[in-house]
Amino acid sequence: MIQRLKSNDREAFNELVALYKNSVINTCYRFLLDQQDAEDISQDVFIEVYQSIHSFRGEAKLSTWIYRITVTKCLDEIKKRQRKKRMASISKLLHIDDIGHWLAGGRMPDQNIQEKEKMKEIVMVLDQLPENQRIAFTLSKIDGFSNPEIAEIMNTTTVAVESLVYRAKKKVATELEIILKK
Repeated sequence: MIQRLKSNDREAFNELVALYKNSVINTCYRFLLDQQDAEDISQDVFIEVYQSIHSFRGEAKLSTWIYRITVTKCLDEIKKRQRKKRMASISKLLHIDDIGHWLAGGRMPDQNIQEKEKMKEIVMVLDQLPENQRIAFTLSKIDGFSNPEIAEIMNTTTVAVESLVYRAKKKVATELEIILKK
């Protein structure tokens, strides 16, 4: 089957999907706990299998390789969800709900040019933070690290991290309030 897959045999791919579809969807469901998401990610898994079959070296069983792709895709989806949740929390925290989706990696709202200008100003505010505040804020509010983890990453104390995050949050909120009133 592997040789047939590598030679782009469509029937072999259909057989592969029929053989592994249920186990891939079930694995996705166990990670994501949502049937629709599990089905969507399973499609991504089979697309990845189709596109990557030429790199399959046969060091593991085909089923193991597919399982690894499935788990990776599920973990990527979970990370994406967590990032969106953190961004939504930041948006609420800073009273900027209208840009939370954009900060989470979504498309920039294109309702009008004025809004795009505000987005540029917001990015500038984040960039103007002192480096240590920006790092602590990003690690905390965007990447989701705990204060002790950030302290270890930044080689400082937990108290220092709390202070950095607090000052960054306060500065960003103040600057954004000014920008959003324009």
